Amino acid sequence: MAQVRGRFASRLGFLMAAAGSAVGLGNVWGFPSQTANNGGGAFVVMYLVLAFLLAWPALMAELVIGRHGQANIVTSMSLGRGITKRFGALAGWAGMLTASLILAFYAIVAGWLLGYTAAPVSEALGMSSAASWLTTFDFTRNVSLTAVFLALTMAIVVGGVRGGIEKWSTRLMPLLLMLLVGLIGYVLTLPGADEGLSVYLTPQWDRIFDADLMLSAMGQAFFSLSLGVGAMLIYGSYLGPEQNLPRLGVLVTLIDVGIAFLAGLLVIPAMYAARHLGVEIFDADGLLKSSDTLLFDTLPALFGQMGGAGDILMVAFFALMSVAGITSSISMLEVPVSFVVERGWLGRRAATLAVGAAIMAISLTIAANFGALFGLVIMLTTQYSQPLVALVMCLLVGWAMSRHALLKEIQSGAPDIESSLFWKIWPWYVRLICPLCIALVFAHSL
Repeated sequence: MAQVRGRFASRLGFLMAAAGSAVGLGNVWGFPSQTANNGGGAFVVMYLVLAFLLAWPALMAELVIGRHGQANIVTSMSLGRGITKRFGALAGWAGMLTASLILAFYAIVAGWLLGYTAAPVSEALGMSSAASWLTTFDFTRNVSLTAVFLALTMAIVVGGVRGGIEKWSTRLMPLLLMLLVGLIGYVLTLPGADEGLSVYLTPQWDRIFDADLMLSAMGQAFFSLSLGVGAMLIYGSYLGPEQNLPRLGVLVTLIDVGIAFLAGLLVIPAMYAARHLGVEIFDADGLLKSSDTLLFDTLPALFGQMGGAGDILMVAFFALMSVAGITSSISMLEVPVSFVVERGWLGRRAATLAVGAAIMAISLTIAANFGALFGLVIMLTTQYSQPLVALVMCLLVGWAMSRHALLKEIQSGAPDIESSLFWKIWPWYVRLICPLCIALVFAHSL
């Protein structure tokens, strides 16, 4: 199987693909929303702490399992013997289901992004009715744009690792960063943005150990790094043995956290700039009026009061969001597609179409029952399922793999790792401390 599997052509290709998977709507949509609802700077501090204390060690575990297994998520997680092997396989199925459910709601949101990107262009071309349809919450519009987004995702995944995932990730990630930095530079000049910047950078220390805040921060850290869904596992399986896993893991984490922080520098000041113009963003309890649709309520209202410049900014912002969405969606679709292909059920093209159609059916169900299912699916997958599957991955690496096998796997790309501080700490950390911390955060939230 390893001989017919795809492989990244370079370390840069992997970094762009893995960072693209990590840097998505979880960073540019989820992180600012969670920050605004959970104490501003206090949430940022807890997110940064948990990203490096829990998410990075779990990312390393996922990469190790992937490269060691050289297979899909279910096969790779079938480590050990007997009940351990069956438990790992079951967790692999859970991760694949989680990836599919996340992509189902993710595609709905990303479809909205496409609509808001195209709306100002339609308006400028004199197609006012089309522009209105593109930005009006409606079942037909939601389903149509979701289908378009999934079709774009499928078109990339059909190309495989080098011709699809790596090729487009190395193009889209630099574009995303340029758009993000440019928009930050402009938004910070707007009246009211300084208040948002203060809220974002000043922690409310009395809230930092709040149970809901800690659970949200942990969920956000795992969601933004695409952990617990098999995306990093699959990308790890496409790495050659010569690649240095600890170094790559650190780089991916730093890129992800850095862009999440930059997204906060954009969205939080923009929210307060909108508030300065009279747009209501908080309810009587101090919470966002609609965190699920924050970017589609607040920011268009801000852009709408800027005239022609606002239209240009709106296209640039939602183009940024669309790029972030597509770089993550291709990794989530690759999880079930790789499973179907490697089981020999279908070829890559047919597997991509079949899996994409199944996820579209789930999106249809969510869209038809939006009020009841949308928020519920997000909560179950990002706050609970992802950390739990990641916890299982840590346990598998810590207990099902022998220390010798673990060292050999990492040593293939880092020959001197045995004498490093990383090797002295990480195996025990991922075996005991990381699972215990994840469990304690869950217990603290109950």
